[in-house]
Amino acid sequence: MTAVKKTSTIQENKQIALDLCPVTYVMEKIGGYWKPIILYHLSKQSKRYSEVKRAIPAITEKVLIQHLKQLEEDGLVIRESKPVVPPFVTYSLSTSGKGLIPVINAMAKWAIKERQGAFTS
Repeated sequence: MTAVKKTSTIQENKQIALDLCPVTYVMEKIGGYWKPIILYHLSKQSKRYSEVKRAIPAITEKVLIQHLKQLEEDGLVIRESKPVVPPFVTYSLSTSGKGLIPVINAMAKWAIKERQGAFTS
C-alpha cells in the first residue's frame, strides 16, 4: 500500500475541513459502518473481545480488530489486558467515548422513528 502524501491538496483540504467543521471531526473519529455499532455495544459495560464479536456476528475478525485499534488510537476506547491464565483483553469506553453515547443514542432514536415512518411528509 502506498503512503499518503501529507502535503497533497486533498490532505490539506481534509485538514481544513477537520479544523473548521465539527461534524467532519466527529465523522473522522466514528465514521464508517462498524465504529458506531462497536461504540453502542460498549456503551452499557466493558466487554471482552469475544463478547464484542458475539454481539456483532456480521463483522469479520480483521475489521473488528482494525476498528478497535483505531478507536483506541483515537482515545475513544480503552483496551485493558488482564494478566491471568488464560490471558484476556477487555474493551471499555474512555471518558471521551462515553461523551459520544448521547450521539449514538440519538442516532438509534432517529432510526426507530424513521423506520416507523415518523418523518414522511
